[in-house]
Amino acid sequence: MKPGLQRSLFRDLRLRAGLLAALFLLGVAGAQYAYSKLTLGGRDAQAIVLGGAEYASQLTVEGLSAVKVSREDPYVRVSGLGHELILPIDQDSERAATDFNTVQLDSTRLKARTATLVNGEVYLPLDTLARGLGADYRTGDFSLPAAALTNVSSRAGKDTDRIVLDFSRDLQYAANFSGNTLTLTLKGVNANPRTYATRGAFVPQFEVKTAQGNASIAIPLGNGAGYRLFKVIRPGSVRLVLDVGPGLPRNIAALADVPRSPLIVLDPAPKGGGSVDIPLEVARATGELLSKAGWQVQLTRSSAGRLPVAQREKLARQSQVFVTLSVGRFPGAGRKGITLYQPVGDQNAQIINAFRSGAGGSDLVRAAVGDGGETKRLAELLMGELGSRGLKAGAEQIPRLFLPGEAPHASFELELGWPQNAGDLANLITAQRTVKVSEALALSVATFLKARATNLTGSGQ
Repeated sequence: MKPGLQRSLFRDLRLRAGLLAALFLLGVAGAQYAYSKLTLGGRDAQAIVLGGAEYASQLTVEGLSAVKVSREDPYVRVSGLGHELILPIDQDSERAATDFNTVQLDSTRLKARTATLVNGEVYLPLDTLARGLGADYRTGDFSLPAAALTNVSSRAGKDTDRIVLDFSRDLQYAANFSGNTLTLTLKGVNANPRTYATRGAFVPQFEVKTAQGNASIAIPLGNGAGYRLFKVIRPGSVRLVLDVGPGLPRNIAALADVPRSPLIVLDPAPKGGGSVDIPLEVARATGELLSKAGWQVQLTRSSAGRLPVAQREKLARQSQVFVTLSVGRFPGAGRKGITLYQPVGDQNAQIINAFRSGAGGSDLVRAAVGDGGETKRLAELLMGELGSRGLKAGAEQIPRLFLPGEAPHASFELELGWPQNAGDLANLITAQRTVKVSEALALSVATFLKARATNLTGSGQ
């Protein structure tokens, strides 16, 4: 073979090998994907294209306000905005990207694209999500329409009047009582300003106003009248129901029930790679230190298994401190060290958002639902305790964390390190490292709760 022809052949073979390698790196169970730019709820994000359809990762979708995604193998549950979607996880990405799959949108089962796995991470089809959540979607742009007040009705009773407000989707709201007027603030809701007349004896009329993209409803309560407000989520719509009458309290009774013994919940996530269950080891050591000191501690996982999601959510809502312990789980991420993830902004539990924004100055409210500063104060204590033991830790703020977002008081996720990093792995599996982290966590939690109890007592609780 001539030298020139041989060099040309070698170049062609190298080019083909490089192309095959690139395709292999982008391959998912035999399917190929490409990255695409996405605007999700007004924010820049990244999507991938599978079989001509756009998919977004679970973490990306969870960035949408009021949307929660939980992986419950062999399917994914997406809830929010008054809807619930159940999408099977099909590990064959080519098949997942076809519309031959059966998914459940609220109470209806139909054929649509379903979820799949890419490098071990759940990805969700944007067209199916838009269909199920009532979102506006076109390629590269996924947005949620503003909630709208669609109907108002009332009913007079012997002891109470009832006002019913229907909305196009789920919403955030806050209730504030001042003087004899109850004001409902409906965040981001479109409504027609007007005064509504009723036939009731306790609420003869009320007024709807709009300002700065929000709607508000001012409801005068007669002398001695109290109220009860609750939300009803139905497929495709959400309803706020307000009862007003002299037999109802003006304060929510549950807020007066201040827990006598603070509950500390430690949530060890799955161990990730490696033979040592590092999150569970740290949780056990921390829980033992706190229990011996007289604190009430609950772990969400043992060697026998993890509590169901519903029970973990319930514990989170009952906690005064909630800490998820985890290790890095993304191969090739190139990260190392301890990182504290602090949730910021609106949380998963709407009652937390409502009380923080609508009645944050009340002592009763602060006893039941803490302000966002509690997490910051505990995080600062923990960072100091870790540093005093020679452990460097970083801190990041992220909009949404699943279980910490359900907790009404101090909550965060503590990522203990990255087993994929050789240096981290060597430290993570040592008993000395476990002792240092557990001592720092236990001492900071105890210090925080003692200071919190003193503050509540000083404010009249």
